[in-house]
Amino acid sequence: MASLRGQLLIAAPSLVDPNFVRTVILIAEHTDDGALGVVLNRPSESSIGDVVPDLSRLIDPGDLVFAGGPVQPGGVMVLAEFHDPEDAALPIEGALGFVAVEAEMEELEAERARAFAGHAGWGPGQLESELEEEAWFTAPFERADAFTDAPAELWSRVLLRKGGAYALVARMPLDPSLN
Repeated sequence: MASLRGQLLIAAPSLVDPNFVRTVILIAEHTDDGALGVVLNRPSESSIGDVVPDLSRLIDPGDLVFAGGPVQPGGVMVLAEFHDPEDAALPIEGALGFVAVEAEMEELEAERARAFAGHAGWGPGQLESELEEEAWFTAPFERADAFTDAPAELWSRVLLRKGGAYALVARMPLDPSLN
């Protein structure tokens, strides 16, 4: 399978794991050794200023930290749109990428950034198996997806963008029995 790095995973309605129900994940890395990504549409109730004040130079202290996934929820990953693409330790697209853990925050300059507590991870072959089971849909990533002001609408919006039968899925209620 070709790498899904820089692509989106959209949780299928059949995916009932509470960590991933109706999530949209940006894949940051995908190799034979596994995959890693962050959930784009799960804001927490905690602000940058409260949780990681060291990031206040890069991210507004009032911005919320997003729940990036169930793996290492105490760790923080920062996705940023850098002035200098070389600042991205894990580039996604152009000047958009993830900050290196060892980066000197006071030296980084970004147009915008978002912090994620934890990440989603898959071992070798695990994501491929889940894709074969149709637990996930894939879609092209658009930069606005990473910084949306309406994260609760992202799942439906990405499915609508895919069109066809996916647009029908986007309109499904969370509990189809309520339809």
